[in-house]
Order: sequence, then C-alpha cells, then structure tokens
Amino acid sequence: MDWTFLFFLNSALLGVGLTMDAFSVSLANGLNEPQMRRRKVCGIAGVFAFFQAAMPMLGWILVHTIASYFQAFEKAIPYIALVLLLFIGGKMIWEGVHKKEDCVPCLGIWTLLVQGVATSIDALSVGFTIADYNWLSALVCSLIIAFVTFWFCFAGVFIGKKFGTKLAGKASVFGGIILIAIGIEIFLTGIL
Repeated sequence: MDWTFLFFLNSALLGVGLTMDAFSVSLANGLNEPQMRRRKVCGIAGVFAFFQAAMPMLGWILVHTIASYFQAFEKAIPYIALVLLLFIGGKMIWEGVHKKEDCVPCLGIWTLLVQGVATSIDALSVGFTIADYNWLSALVCSLIIAFVTFWFCFAGVFIGKKFGTKLAGKASVFGGIILIAIGIEIFLTGIL
C-alpha cells in the first residue's frame, strides 16, 4: 500500500461519512447537558473516536480471519443499532418528560459506551472496504477515522450545549428523538 495523498483523503472521507451518526448523538448529548465541562466533552468525543476506529479495524481483522462467520453477523447490524438507539432515546425522552426541575441531567459512562457501540457498529463493514490494505495501512486508516470523529463529535457537543441552554426544558426529549431517528435511519439504510 502506497502512502499517497489519495490514501489519506479517502481515509478522511471515510471518517466524515462514518462520524455523522456519532456527531448527531454528540449534539444530542450537548443538548441534554448544557452545563457539561470541557473534560467531559473530550471524553465523549474520545469514546466515539475509539469506537469509530476500533470497528473498522475489527472488521478488517474479521475479514482476514473468519470472514464467512462475519457475513452472517453483518445482517444483524441494523437491528442491533436500532434496538440500542431506541432504548437510549426512549430513556432520554422518558427522563425528559418525568424529570424534576431541580435535577441536572447527566450522561453516564454506560450510556456513553452503548452510544459508542450503537453509532459505530455499522463501521464494521468498512473492514470489508479496506480488506486489501496491509495491517499498518488499515491501522493508519482507522486512526484517521478516529481523528476526524473526535473533532466532529467535539464540535457536536459544543453546538448542542449552546442550543441546550436555550431549550433547557425540552432538551432531553429532543435529544431522545434525535437518537431514535438515527436508529431508524441506520436500520432502514441497512435493510434497504
């Protein structure tokens, strides 16, 4: 594999395409918690970047080891993403409708990890598109995807925080609706 400009451009464009779901969820997280500290914003962006890099690399490994078994699992990806995002989005809506006014919403680590998996599980199939790369090229491609994802998600949380202060009462409901819509979009794209 040659280290050409086209390799880096394609990797960055893969990152942009894969990060849209994570960006939208980051936006919802910022809406849900408008007083979030910068350290937590970096943590959220880092979790999404990790999963967006790990999934294509895992897909690449699966292609090179047990490709025939992975093809059976690939059909379940849209269903898994839909269930995870419906659960998280529904929970956010329920909490937004039933929350007490003095309660400050908080994104927990388990919810964030589920969001990371749900928004990046479709990136497993990227392992098929980079299957002809050697392991170093696949790793560099995955790291570029992580870099792009980190900055998109970082920006998404800050944009969400800005609008979250203006929509404080309904931010959790709105964020939950966004997550459910993303889940439905991933499901429909995967099925069709």
